[in-house]
This record gives sequence, structure tokens and C-alpha cells, in this order.
Amino acid sequence: MKKLLARRELSLVVAIILIVGVAIALQPRFASEQNIRSILLWVPLLAVAAMGQTAVIITRGIDVSVGSILGLAGMTTAILLRDYPQLGVGGAAVIGIGLGAVLGAINGGMIAFAKVPPIVATLGTLGIYRGLTFIVSGGRQVDDYQLPKDLMNWSLEGPALLSKVPFINSIPWVVWIAIIVMLLSHLGMTYTRYGRDVYALGGNPDAAALRGIPVNFVTFMAYVLCGIGGGFAGVLYASRYGTVNPSGIGNGFELQVIAAVVIGGVSVFGGTGGAPGVALSCLLLGVVNVALSVLAIADTWQMAIYGLVLLVAIIADERFARSARKRAGEAV
Repeated sequence: MKKLLARRELSLVVAIILIVGVAIALQPRFASEQNIRSILLWVPLLAVAAMGQTAVIITRGIDVSVGSILGLAGMTTAILLRDYPQLGVGGAAVIGIGLGAVLGAINGGMIAFAKVPPIVATLGTLGIYRGLTFIVSGGRQVDDYQLPKDLMNWSLEGPALLSKVPFINSIPWVVWIAIIVMLLSHLGMTYTRYGRDVYALGGNPDAAALRGIPVNFVTFMAYVLCGIGGGFAGVLYASRYGTVNPSGIGNGFELQVIAAVVIGGVSVFGGTGGAPGVALSCLLLGVVNVALSVLAIADTWQMAIYGLVLLVAIIADERFARSARKRAGEAV
């Protein structure tokens, strides 16, 4: 029971229940079907991007360009669907995700092979990718009427096979896509050799190298995965919001992603955490986001709350890490 209570996942579940309870008590309409749907639609973008960031932070890295990757990939996808509708939603989505992979590979190449510090490399590409978003769009937005209904339906409709199942039939495709991505991320990090190498690298980089783990490749692929997550989130953004504006898409999104990963139990000191905690953290932030809106609290408070919770999570991780090192020293 002590080990169960110590798990980050349980604390996140309790936090979600408390926030929902307080929000309903203050504003009963928070429990309406519309608000539940708003939460479900808010989470997928964050969850898909956070799965890629999870691998990066486990390796003791960070990617602050993920919001710009989302912006450039989402903007590119929307432009392609507007100008070349013959590509179809699937073709444009593959290009958007592929672009995210390329952008992540650029980050990973600088960090893994050129040995540029992660925060420096991704701060630089944050600005570059954001600038490219304005260049490819010409500073003009793509409106919802210019995008195919098939893309919009990802956020409006669910699988036809579930159309007769009560409540489940109202869950749109974007939610199911996020669930699949989170499940694949969990399985990949838990049961594949690459996933074990990621944890080994984050736990002790020097020991990982001595064990023969290809440190540069593992690091490089972590950023590629983060780019894929950001690119995929960009495609989902176009589906979710329809109107894609170069000045708004992905702006500040990196803080939300990093907050979701760290709050979900992935230590900034590397080697610990995983998809289940991050998934619950994304749900928690979604509940907070919608609760603030329902309670008529200004949007400007949202970023402040993310920053505060992120700071608390990092301080807690440091205390846990220090305690673990102390116990290890006493055991020796």
C-alpha cells in the first residue's frame, strides 16, 4: 500500500478527482456533456506531442522547439490540403508527420553528433521553425472552409463501428488516435530494446556507454520521435481548430508539453517515468484548462498555473532524487 500511495499515477488521479469536484461545486454546468467533450478534444494534441517529449526527457534532454514543430507541420498540412486537395487527408497527414520527423532529426543531429547542449539547440530551432511557419504561409491563415470535411470529421465523428454504443459513440477519432499513440508509446518504452536503452541512458549515461549502448543513436532517435509527435499534433491541430493561423498555432505549446511530461512523473534528471503517468497528466491539464474557462478565470492564468505546477514538480523530483541518493549511500 505504501508503494501504491507513492506512485505518481495515483496522486494524479486524486488531483483530477479533487479538481473536478471543486469545479462542479462552484459551477455545476462543468459536468455537462459539452464540457466533457471539450476536455476530450483538448487532450489529444497535448498527449501525442508529450509522448515524444517523454523519451527526450528520460534521456536527460529537452526539446523546447516542439511547439514550433507543431506550428510548421500543422501549417504545411493545411496549405497542402488547401492547394493540393488531390493529396487527400491521409497523404497530407503523412507529409506533416514526416516533416515533424525531419525537424526532430535536425535537433537530434545537433545534440547527438555535434554535441550542442539540448536547450541551446532547440531554442535556436524554436525560432527557425517559427520563422519558417510564417515564410511558408506568407503570413496568411488557412480558413476552415478551405480544408476538407474529412479532416474536420476527425474531431467531430468517431469510428462507425462504435456508432451504436452509448456515450462511446460520441468520442471522436482524435481521441482514439491519441489513445493508440499512448498505448504504442507505453509498449515501445516498456518492451523494446530501444525503450530499455532510453532508460539506461537516462539513468546513467556513462554506464550506458560502457555497456555498449549506442548513446548517439538512442539520443538522436529520441528527438526524431519528439518531432514525429509534434508533427502529428500539428495535423490534429488543423482538424481540431480548422482555422490555422501562423501567429497562433503552437505558440507557447512547448511549456504545456514539458509541464505534462514532468508532472506525469518523468524526472528531468532522467531514467524514470513513462506513458501512463504522462497520459494522466495530460488529462489533468485538460481538466484544469476547461475548469478555468467554465469558472470564467482569465486565460492568462493558465500559463502561470502550468509554470507553477511545473516548478513544484521539478522541486519534488529533486527532493526524491536526493532522498534516493542518500538511501543508496547509507546502504553502501
